[in-house]
Amino acid sequence: MIGIKVPVAAEGTGWRSRAQELASRFGLPCANETENPDYLLTVNAQGLVLKQLGYRGGVYLDFVRGCSGYRTRRGGGRQQPLARAVGLRQGRSPEVLDVTAGLGRDAFVLASLGCQVVLLERSPVIAALLFDALERALADGPTWAVAARMRLHHIDALHYLDTLRPESSPEVIYLDPMYPQRRKSALVKKEMRLFRLLVGEDQDAPQLLAAARETARYRSVVKRPKGAEWIGGQKPSMEIHGPGTRYDVYVRRAFPRNVETDGC
Repeated sequence: MIGIKVPVAAEGTGWRSRAQELASRFGLPCANETENPDYLLTVNAQGLVLKQLGYRGGVYLDFVRGCSGYRTRRGGGRQQPLARAVGLRQGRSPEVLDVTAGLGRDAFVLASLGCQVVLLERSPVIAALLFDALERALADGPTWAVAARMRLHHIDALHYLDTLRPESSPEVIYLDPMYPQRRKSALVKKEMRLFRLLVGEDQDAPQLLAAARETARYRSVVKRPKGAEWIGGQKPSMEIHGPGTRYDVYVRRAFPRNVETDGC
């Protein structure tokens, strides 16, 4: 499911070159008039939108407005559970490798707090949506500085970690694997239901966590729903709880004292 090829289409001739650029960059097919796919990536004045044929609306990532912009303004700063789990404090903004970038919202929050964040995404569809959203954020005055701290790679995370040189090891590795399926599917957001259909569950999450713990210089952090089991039965060093969410923190070694690692 990870490598599913969703066609890219332009809504109007003015967006044809952009559609061709995105299709080429992420190895996706260009749509033509004879196709009738179940899913479609469309390019218009809004940006890149993932649509499911027969349903209204679609999935659209936006770091300028919407919930990402709101979380940046009112997310609780460095005292919020995500920031504490990653190890942010005054004078310290760790470099973070997000190995399951997904919607990119947590990465954007961390970048807004001063972290340099590298995002890895193996799904070509999600990577294309992220790339388009980051380009729009870089073109926006209030958000460009945050987006400039984010670098996206379309690559399998296990392969990336396996080829990473020891001297390039990130300070913190962040994992947000696909949550277990909820019994009441109506409670799951439409965008997440659509992503689950395209991507499936992260069956290799235990292997990815084990690799992360061997690679991160200081700690690995896993985002989980409250009440969920530890990934692969791997007990964390500590847990940090938020509303409906738990962060499992695996400490490899303590951050150095009296050393500022501000990622701004």
